Amino acid sequence: MGNSRCLYPGSFDPVTRGHMDIIRRAARMFDEVVVGVLHNPEKQGCFPVPKRVEMLEKACRAIPNVRVISYGGLLARCTKEMGISVVVRGVRGVADLESETAMARINGQLNPGLETVFLPASPETNEISASMVRQLASFGADLAPYVPEQVLPDILAAFERIPEMNKEG
Repeated sequence: MGNSRCLYPGSFDPVTRGHMDIIRRAARMFDEVVVGVLHNPEKQGCFPVPKRVEMLEKACRAIPNVRVISYGGLLARCTKEMGISVVVRGVRGVADLESETAMARINGQLNPGLETVFLPASPETNEISASMVRQLASFGADLAPYVPEQVLPDILAAFERIPEMNKEG
């Protein structure tokens, strides 16, 4: 394939074991995987974008052909500017596949020649989502099965600062 590169975009708020599964698998398929943390000024994330980048860099440290960036604006523009012609997306089921297929079509129209590769979630990570991790963290649940061990302290520290409003008593 020569010098093949892909972009794996997302909010990664926070990075999960599901994200890491897709990153590892993409890293076996491509010479370089660029993990792109979307900066969307319209959305207030749980973690600021620089912290998400830092956590991903920690989690990906052992995968030499992965680099982490942040970007704003359209994905199609980002790939065009970086000279990347493949986007990798993880899909957990039919609903993900439908929405991701629609996005892939739009991105292909905005950046002709841009291809999207869908990787189905592994059975052991299929139920993991960043929103589920945030919800579990807000209730003080054990996050170890759902997030990379390298970032567990960062996530726990962030949620310790959130006042517990759901405590009974």
